[in-house]
Amino acid sequence: MHEATDSPDTVGPPTGPVPRDGPAAAGPITLPPLVDQHSHGTVDGELGVGSFETHLAAAAGSGAAPAGTTFFDSWTGLAVRRWCPPLLGMEPHCAPVSYLARRRELGAYRAARLLLRGAGIGTFLLESGARDDLSTPDELAAAADGTVLEVVRLEPLAEQVADTSGTVDAFIGNTAEALYAAAQHATAFAMGIAFCDEIPPDPREVRRAAARWLALTVRPARDRAPDPALAQHLLWSAVATGLPVQLHCADPQSLVGFLRATAGFGTDLVLLPDRPHHRRAAQLAAAFPHVYADAGPRPGETLGEAPFGKLLFSTGARALPELYVTAARLFGQAMARLAEEWVGEGICTRPEAQRIAGLVAAGTARRVYRLDAAGSG
Repeated sequence: MHEATDSPDTVGPPTGPVPRDGPAAAGPITLPPLVDQHSHGTVDGELGVGSFETHLAAAAGSGAAPAGTTFFDSWTGLAVRRWCPPLLGMEPHCAPVSYLARRRELGAYRAARLLLRGAGIGTFLLESGARDDLSTPDELAAAADGTVLEVVRLEPLAEQVADTSGTVDAFIGNTAEALYAAAQHATAFAMGIAFCDEIPPDPREVRRAAARWLALTVRPARDRAPDPALAQHLLWSAVATGLPVQLHCADPQSLVGFLRATAGFGTDLVLLPDRPHHRRAAQLAAAFPHVYADAGPRPGETLGEAPFGKLLFSTGARALPELYVTAARLFGQAMARLAEEWVGEGICTRPEAQRIAGLVAAGTARRVYRLDAAGSG
């Protein structure tokens, strides 16, 4: 992202605790600056109605809206209209066309800066390497006025190594060197994985898989996902670095054997499942000391399945700065409402509720990803 003006931002409310509506706002439960453990960055440039809705649809896991409909008529669309207009100096629930006109009036960079700085997120763990059109860690940090730390995705790392390795031996050796180099600056690794065996793959099978993969380098990168043996080799290699590893998995149940096998390695694993599998991920986090899980869109469900210090907040935001805002606001509402219910029902004291909310919002992420040792804000 590139700033078009040096004038200070004056639109929208001052940053501070995440605001909340409804009964939860009556209590003093507040959240610290959030740690967003998983996001992808934002797009640069102006967005028209069509491109904005395309990104809304992608956030909902859908394709284009049918003719005569709009993705502003979705849960995410309603959240954008509720929480984002005030940050740009408009009334909540304004018409989408009016909101997008205001966005263009401010300019893409300034609008993104206002949205990101108003989200209540203090630290971003940004997954890098998957797309070149999204903001870099430095660009996101400048726009958000926050700390941005890099999570290195393993598949693009391996693709980059393959592009410069002419032989299997070179690829295997260069991959090991690239992982070591990345571990010197990265906060964590990440990988999409559907299944992983309880032992590392046989080196001979890894070589055969690497040879097959290298033969496909003439195809677009998006079509060259590593085959299972090579993917498992990358994952086991990442675990050996000792950095936390995020596991993007549709259903984490298929990873139980791998989770069991890596206990005692000294490497924390964080499950980032697809909906509706957050509850199962929380159960696995409860079962294994080194396993953690994303709190998901309904923390009331996951907090009933795992110790509170095993769950972490994330936005999963990609492309639109609005998605950081909506995820943070909805999480803040849900956590405050849940904490107030627990206090009201006598399940815990107010200070305990405050501490629990702080753990999920930021405290556990700071411990798992060693953020205080890294000097993050």
